[in-house]
Amino acid sequence: MFRFPRFNPSYGQKLTLLAAVPLILAVAAIAILVALQSRALAEREIATLETQLIEAKKAELRNYVTQARNGFYFIYGSAAPDDETAKAQVAQILAAMIYGDDGQFFVYDYDGNALVSPRQTERINQNWTGQTDSEGTPVVDALIRIARDGAGYHSYIWPKPSTGEEARMITYVTSFPSWRWAVGTGVFIDDVVASVATARADVEARVRRTFIYIGAITLTALLAVFGTGMIINLRERRLADAKLKKLTQRVFDAQEEERGRVARELHDGISQILVGVRYALDNARRRLERGDNTAAAPLGKGIASLGEAISEVRRISRDLRPGVLDDLGLGPAIKTLAEEFQTRTGITCHFDTVVFRNRLDNDAKIALYRIAQEALTNTERHSGATKVQIDLRGHTRGATLKISDNGSGLARRKPATNPGLGLRNMQERMEQLGGTLRLSDVLGGGTAIEATVPLTHLLPPEKTKPPQQKVAAQ
Repeated sequence: MFRFPRFNPSYGQKLTLLAAVPLILAVAAIAILVALQSRALAEREIATLETQLIEAKKAELRNYVTQARNGFYFIYGSAAPDDETAKAQVAQILAAMIYGDDGQFFVYDYDGNALVSPRQTERINQNWTGQTDSEGTPVVDALIRIARDGAGYHSYIWPKPSTGEEARMITYVTSFPSWRWAVGTGVFIDDVVASVATARADVEARVRRTFIYIGAITLTALLAVFGTGMIINLRERRLADAKLKKLTQRVFDAQEEERGRVARELHDGISQILVGVRYALDNARRRLERGDNTAAAPLGKGIASLGEAISEVRRISRDLRPGVLDDLGLGPAIKTLAEEFQTRTGITCHFDTVVFRNRLDNDAKIALYRIAQEALTNTERHSGATKVQIDLRGHTRGATLKISDNGSGLARRKPATNPGLGLRNMQERMEQLGGTLRLSDVLGGGTAIEATVPLTHLLPPEKTKPPQQKVAAQ
């Protein structure tokens, strides 16, 4: 079964995504907001345009009807309600008043009979009461009702005389009350509908262009972000490689220095002792061969020298990896280190702690122990101190080791043979654990080193083993 490889982004890729995702979301929100605002504004403009066009059509219709009425008012004004001759003359005048391709005047009596319809003559002398358009809107009944009320406008769907296709029409109708006529004319507003549709299409095109522009700007910004991220990533990688090379070199230097120290201690200490043991044993052998009863003296001296060699081997082994650190925990290991430091140097060393119950993990114990070693070494070599205070305790944020002395302080210390290497080693140990290292001058003279490991390096109580049980098991 084929499986897609799992995507594990690097730190630089995570930073790039962290920068790109909010940018995309912000641009998307801006684009949606711009589109909504543009459409809303365009709809208001289109509605205003449509209203203005329709009002212009209505004014035009009213003007047509007014002019037509003025043209034959001299007949209607002096005619009696039953003057058929006058009615015929007015109907003939209205039938002749056609304009454009579809413009005409129409006349209905109040009973719904069509009296004048020059472009649709088949409607004349027929009753159209109850007629509706294709949308169900009443036509003739509504026109008659408006005429009875005086005058007004009515909109409905009507077939165009020129093409026979239906289109929306606006009609203005007025009344000849003495003759019981509804007289009016209408104009098709398909040009208005077309103008509105064109305006809406133009709005959609502008919105699409806006989206394209925003998309182009977003793409450019994303390319800039990714490009900058790649440049920063490459630069950080080169810096990391350089730092790694320096760190590797420092590790090699530290290994060589440690090997040289162990070699010197073996040569200057154990080797000399063992040479003395060899001479003592050889002297005892020669005395025994001669039958000399004084062979016990060189043998005793050799045995004492072997004891010194064993003690020296244990000291070197303890410096490399103290067994008490694994057996009893960090507190007893640092206490032993402080006692040996005081015995060796004569500098008063006071150690204070709370019960840890061996709850620090192995990495944290080793790091804090090595920091204590390095701090005491620096105090012995460079501070000129007469007193050292070591404090080790746990708290809600983790565990803290603080070592302070009453020496010369950081500013007046003499540089070491390899300046800064010990402090860099301390700092790197804390960085690997996610902890912090602080160096400061003590008020009144001296130096304080404070190393803190986070709470994540404290083991739960159920995962720790009491020191007594561990020692008993060993």
